[in-house]
Amino acid sequence: QVQLVESGGGLVQVGGSLRLSCAASEGTGSGYAMAWFRQAPGEEREFVAGINQSGGSRSYVGSVKGRFTISRDNAKNTVYLQMNSLRPEDTAVYYCAASTVEGRIRPQSYNYWGQGTQVTVSS
Repeated sequence: QVQLVESGGGLVQVGGSLRLSCAASEGTGSGYAMAWFRQAPGEEREFVAGINQSGGSRSYVGSVKGRFTISRDNAKNTVYLQMNSLRPEDTAVYYCAASTVEGRIRPQSYNYWGQGTQVTVSS
């Protein structure tokens, strides 16, 4: 059983930055592809960014390309999401997820989820 714990959310002004972290249970290492999803009130859960097991392949939803960067440190069992130039439409609960298969963007393809961390961008 993989346990994921997100941190780093908060309130930030438009144009600001936040760095989210997702700590995975010990031993997870490079065994799983990882992703960040987000869900705003009344909206479906949306894929934001994904990274494969080695960290050599990354993907992003179009609305965050050039602003967000996903990375991972397998030695620390941690995945990060650096978010720059934040916009009000980035406001959502952000979730970390793990999958045994890389390259997936549908929530149903992910086996494990964190509890989420709130990101609020104020104008």
